[in-house]
Parts: sequence; C-alpha cells; structure tokens
Amino acid sequence: MPPVRPVGDPVVIASGLEAPWSILRLPDGSTLISERDTALVRELLPDGTLRDAGRVADVRPQGEGGLLGLAALADSAAPGGTGWVYAYATTADDNQIVRMPLLGAAGSHTLGDPEPVLRGIPKAGNHNGGRLGFGPDGLLYATAGDAGNTANAQNLSSVGGKILRMTPTGGVPAGNPFGTLVYSYGHRNPQGIAWDSTGALWASEFGQNTWDELNRIVPGGNYGWPTVEGRGTGQANDSGFIDPVEQWPTSEASPSGLAVVNDTLFMAALRGERLWRIVPSTGEVDDWFAGSFGRLRDVVSGPNGTLWFVSNNTDGRGTPSPGDDRLYQVRVAP
Repeated sequence: MPPVRPVGDPVVIASGLEAPWSILRLPDGSTLISERDTALVRELLPDGTLRDAGRVADVRPQGEGGLLGLAALADSAAPGGTGWVYAYATTADDNQIVRMPLLGAAGSHTLGDPEPVLRGIPKAGNHNGGRLGFGPDGLLYATAGDAGNTANAQNLSSVGGKILRMTPTGGVPAGNPFGTLVYSYGHRNPQGIAWDSTGALWASEFGQNTWDELNRIVPGGNYGWPTVEGRGTGQANDSGFIDPVEQWPTSEASPSGLAVVNDTLFMAALRGERLWRIVPSTGEVDDWFAGSFGRLRDVVSGPNGTLWFVSNNTDGRGTPSPGDDRLYQVRVAP
C-alpha cells in the first residue's frame, strides 16, 4: 500500500472542547472525545455539535492527570448488548483503567456504571501515560508513565514506565514476556500507540530535555529510560537497550497521539505544534501544519480517506483562541 500524506487544508469538525485528550471512533459511526479536566465523554453529532455522553466517576484532575485515553470493545454480552468503553483515569490515589457499558444508539449514547479493569498505576502531576488501544490480538494495551519516579521505568515489579498488555478484564494474557502485565519497559512517558498492517506496535514517547522518541515495541524490550534518552550506541546496544526508530528535539515534538494509515504513521505534537508524518518503509519523515493550530493532542484515522486530529490549547500550557479546542479533518492520499 502506498504511503499517504495530507491533501488540502484541514477543516473544523467541532469546536468548544475543553482540554480534549482522546478521540474514539465507534463502529456505529459515532465519535466520543474525552476531556481531561471535566472528566466528560463528549459525543460528536453529525452537525458538528457536541453532547455529553457521560462523566467518568471518581476522576481527580491534577496537572497532566485526569480523564485520558479511551478505547472500545464490541461485546454483545455487555449490558445494553453493544460493548464497552474503556477509560484511563486519574483518581485520588492512582491511575486506573475502568470500563463502562456503551448504551443507546449513535447520537444518543450514554455510559453505564464503571467497573475496574486495573488499579494501582502510579500517578503524579505529570508522566501519567494514559493511552489505551486494543491490538490486532484482541488484547488491551495501555501506556503508563514513570509518574515522575525514574526508578519505576526499570523496575519490573512496578507498572509505571511501561507499556502494559492485558485481557479485556485486566488479566495477564498468555505470551506476556515476564508473566505479568508488563509488555515493554524503560519508558518515561509514552502517550501514543498504534499498529501497522503487519501487526507491529509503535509508540510515541516524551523525552526529558533532549530527545522525544518513536519506538517500535517488541515484547520484553527495554527502551532505556532513565539511563538513555534518545539513541544510545546502537540498536540493541551493549546495555540491552533498544534505540528509537526516530527521534526529535523536544521543542519540535512532545508527542502524544499516534495513528497509522496505509502504514504511514502520523504523530500529534504538543510543544512542537505540528503533525509529524513518518514512513518506516522508506525512512521519510516530514511535518505538517507547524504552528497553524497550536498544540495537537491526538490523531486518528477518519472516515473516507481522512485523518482527524484535535488541538489541545486549553490544557493550561497553550494559548487558546476563541472556539478552542477544535477537532479537525484533513484528506489523505498518496
């Protein structure tokens, strides 16, 4: 499949979002968006207006924490007969993954009572991770930051500073490399995950002061934090660390959401205020819309050959303009 790139100018689909974090497109054509600081899940209607589908209980926003990633799982046995919406949320004591029954039809969705999937992920004012996604294997993956404690990243007894892999109910699946929920480690603050057509898992990660990263994740891989930021002495170097496939100065990236379209990776950049495009098969890397829309938090594949991304200027670190934050759509093509 040929690589794709944005074609034409992005258009606004919706506006008036408050610190949006995750875009979740549902199989029925509806779209849900999480708001970090309000703990609301908003539903996008066909005319571009937004309605409240529900507020996730017990969320305690603090700094970079709050209502973060969303994911969905179809399940006819779920209450309501449709499936579940999963959420990664900061509570008073920890970060947790919960799931809620998805009720109603497109345009009038509501969320049922949450039930816990995983508790005890370390929390802090920053480095909370927070991205969720179901892989092609049907298992749930989650990114967990080091919560400001760098020792978490190399400690295999901690779920902090890791990418986690679990069953839909939070159990340890067969094939996990350490017999625990840990899938990979040595991470600082990963906030984007996506899979290509071969099933390979990619993750974007905030560096500290020097290098942000795009990593190809392998089971049991150690990605070096806090010993290494960015590339060390080579792939699978003498310390056993795996180098990033790509890296950027933190001023040009601060990456969050990640999407794959036709094996082309698109990475939303916060501080960098742009959308990065990476083609692993050719090594091509370029950026789009630098400075045009402010901080970008998430990006997903849209309908009918489009890409959707959301700005994040109301998160306390941006400079919002009237109507921020916004959800944008741009066409992509070879």
